[in-house]
Amino acid sequence: MSLLSPTKPEPNQPSGPASAPAPATGSGAAGAAAPASATPASASLRLLSALREDLDVVVARDPSVRSKKEAVLHPALTALWAHRIAHRLHGRGLRIPARLLARWARRVTAVEIHPGAVLGRRVFIDHGAGVVIGETAVVGDDVTMYHQVTLGAVGWWSDNKRPEGDRRHPVVGSGVVLGANATVLGPVTVGDRAVIGAQALVNKDVPRGARVLAPTAVIKEPGRRPELMEDVFTVIASAGSW
Repeated sequence: MSLLSPTKPEPNQPSGPASAPAPATGSGAAGAAAPASATPASASLRLLSALREDLDVVVARDPSVRSKKEAVLHPALTALWAHRIAHRLHGRGLRIPARLLARWARRVTAVEIHPGAVLGRRVFIDHGAGVVIGETAVVGDDVTMYHQVTLGAVGWWSDNKRPEGDRRHPVVGSGVVLGANATVLGPVTVGDRAVIGAQALVNKDVPRGARVLAPTAVIKEPGRRPELMEDVFTVIASAGSW
């Protein structure tokens, strides 16, 4: 299932380009199974390649970072690198060491990613603080998410009734942008290149290329009744945290 481990897909996980990140030929996208003949050396090379891409994407997408040396200090990069290793341990059945590494990463970065979650290549988490990604979540290639994004489940009272092996968390397609404080809950699918706006709450499938925008604030000037703002830039401001 993962580019870094031979973890098998969840039994009831959706498949196909409309429901999960499509494997990219030769890119090792999330969801691409490792070849049956893969060796530990080749797995290590894929891991190192993914770590290098994580570093490059920080420089490419964060205007405040001007060099790879500076990018190494990006807090979310530490979380991503730790997850790459923890996920590999998790896929080998070393659940306790994987959990310990994930716990350490959470403590130092404020990013909580369950070792079972599948992250594609070139995932970029800006700022990182408060990001939570659940165990059965699948995140595609080239996804950008801002602080306080949650890819969570709907709650134990519902999830405990699901059949063993059922997915509880979202599948996020390739090229998706998740704005600050965006929340996606349950086994829903966010299509490729969709945009989930800042503070938007999603609990239903989002079509490919769609925009999900939360309501913007209403300004009340002193002595006047509040009026909804219709300025186009205000309306689309929640398309991200930029």
